[in-house]
Amino acid sequence: MTKEVTDANFQALLAEGKPTVVDFWAPWCGPCKMMLPVIDELANDYEGRVIVGKLNVDENEQACEQFGIMNIPTMLFFKNGELVNRHVGAARKPDLAKIIDSLL
Repeated sequence: MTKEVTDANFQALLAEGKPTVVDFWAPWCGPCKMMLPVIDELANDYEGRVIVGKLNVDENEQACEQFGIMNIPTMLFFKNGELVNRHVGAARKPDLAKIIDSLL
């Protein structure tokens, strides 16, 4: 299950120490909508091992500025609270899973 990520809970989420994937998206974004089932599947596949969250860029400007989000969808990958990888644009599930596996 994906978690809703906001400016208010972003740092607390990273402080949990688990590998974390944050999908920066917007409801009006076509490629973001296309990625919804992929992100949900990844959240289910890695439940208990990886935090998978979604951050609405229209409602959370602080995180977007902090990480220089210019295009969506953008997926940020964190290990031990540190940004270790970034993917911009739509992606296939196996490609994202490979990045997530590198966090474990």
